[in-house]
Amino acid sequence: MTGRSHKSLGLIATALLLGCSGTDAEEQPKARDAVPAATIIAQSASQNETLTAAGTVRLRRETELGFTTAGQVASVRYEEGDRVKRGAILAALDNSTVSADLESARAERDRAEAEFGRIKSLYADGWVTKARLEQAEAATRAAKAQVNASGFASRTAHIHAPSNGIILSRNIDAGQIVSAGTTAIVLGETDKGFVLKVPLADAVASRVRVGMRANVTISALSDAAIEAVVSEKDGRADERTGTFEVSFLLPANSRLRSGQLGTVEIEISRNNNGAIAIPATAIFGVRSGEGLVFVVDKDKKVKTRNVIIGELNDDSLEISSGLSEGEVVVTRGTEKLQDGDVIKPISTTK
Repeated sequence: MTGRSHKSLGLIATALLLGCSGTDAEEQPKARDAVPAATIIAQSASQNETLTAAGTVRLRRETELGFTTAGQVASVRYEEGDRVKRGAILAALDNSTVSADLESARAERDRAEAEFGRIKSLYADGWVTKARLEQAEAATRAAKAQVNASGFASRTAHIHAPSNGIILSRNIDAGQIVSAGTTAIVLGETDKGFVLKVPLADAVASRVRVGMRANVTISALSDAAIEAVVSEKDGRADERTGTFEVSFLLPANSRLRSGQLGTVEIEISRNNNGAIAIPATAIFGVRSGEGLVFVVDKDKKVKTRNVIIGELNDDSLEISSGLSEGEVVVTRGTEKLQDGDVIKPISTTK
C-alpha cells in the first residue's frame, strides 16, 4: 500500500472518531436546573390544637331538696322559674300528724321519767332488783330519743332555701302524699354562678385540666365570645353515653338562663403518639392509607419517601410512620419534581 493510501485511511478514521464523539455528546442529557419548591420542617404532631364542642348552660349548683319524713303536702309556695332568697320556706307538710307524734313522744318521755324515778327509789330501799332499775332507765332513754326524732320531723316539715336561687323543678303539689327523701324541688343556687356543661370523650377529657381558660359563645346572649375557665370535671363517665362532663365557669350575666345552648373553644395538647405533622399539600400518590412525599437532603436534593397517613386535623396531616421530626419536606411544587432533582427553596414555612 502506498503512503498516500495510508494517509487517506488515517483521515477517514479521524473523521469517524470525531463524528462519533459529536453524536455521543449530543445524546447525553443536560443537567436539570434547580426547581423552585416550598418546604417545611416536619414537626411532632403533639402540638396544641383547638377543640370545639357544644354544651348546655346550667347553674353551677343545682340542689335537690325534699322532706326527711313522709306526709301530706300542705303547701308549695313557688313555681318553676321563680327566684327565692336564702331561708325562704319553699314547701311544707301537713303538720297535724307530726305535731301529734311530737306530743305523744313528749308524754311518753314524761311517763318514763316518772317511772324511772319511782323504780330508782324502790331500788334504794331494796324492793326491786338492779335489772328492773336498768330496764326503767333504758325506757327513759328511748323515750327521750323519740322526742328528739319527732322534734326533728317537726322542724323539717318545711323545706327552706339553702341559698339565693331559682326554682328549676317542682315535683309536688298541695295534697300530695310524699315519701321521705323524695326530691320535691330542685333549686339552682345563683350565688354559685352559671357554667357551660360540655360532654367530652375520655381521650379528650383527659387533656382538659381544671383552671384552663376557654372561649364560650352563647347565641342567646351575643355572637361575641366570652372568657370562661374550667371549674370542674366529672370523676367518672356517664353510664349511658360514656362521656365525661366538663364544666366551664361563666362570668356573671343577668341574661344567663339554665338550658341555653353554647359552644366552647379551648386549646389542648394533642396526644403524643409519635406522629409527625405536615401540610396535606405535601402528600401525593395517595392510596389505601399510604402516600408519597419528597424529602430534601442537605444538598437540597429530593428523594421520594413512602409514608403511612394518620389523622387529618384542622391545618395539618398526621404521618404515623415514614417521617422523622426535623426532616425537610416539600410542600408545594411536587408535580414538577423527580427523584434526584435539586430544589430552590422558596419558603421554609407553611
